[in-house]
Amino acid sequence: MSVYDKLKALNITLPPVAVPAAAYVPYVQTGNLVFLSGHIARKDGKPWVGQLGKNMATEEGKAAARAIAIELMGTLHAAAGGDLNRVKRIVKLMSLVNSTGDYTEQHLVTNGASELIGEVFGDAGKHARSAFGVAQIPMGACVEIELIAELN
Repeated sequence: MSVYDKLKALNITLPPVAVPAAAYVPYVQTGNLVFLSGHIARKDGKPWVGQLGKNMATEEGKAAARAIAIELMGTLHAAAGGDLNRVKRIVKLMSLVNSTGDYTEQHLVTNGASELIGEVFGDAGKHARSAFGVAQIPMGACVEIELIAELN
């Protein structure tokens, strides 16, 4: 089953590449590796604002991370010349979770992205990962995730 068949089965439509909010580009390719800039969580087209451990629960953060994974796949689709089937491997995700000092479930929040990436890409979606708790993310977003992928 192609990546696009899996997306269709999950009722996921890839969004266009978001316009950068500052002085950076959405992605850079060097050799066969593509580095996607951090994508913040969005809800209804606006930053998904919140802080885990204060006014957001882990399950809501996980949903935000899943939403970011869809945005990342939209950007990766563009970076791969419009063909996600060129993705040889999702190499790494790095997740920043806007959280209180005593919140310790950043890894569970990040699973929202990791699980969807794995479901869509299968074995090629098994990736290395880091998940950090941070004091704040731009625009007050609850989660930000960046991705590195290898293309064929």
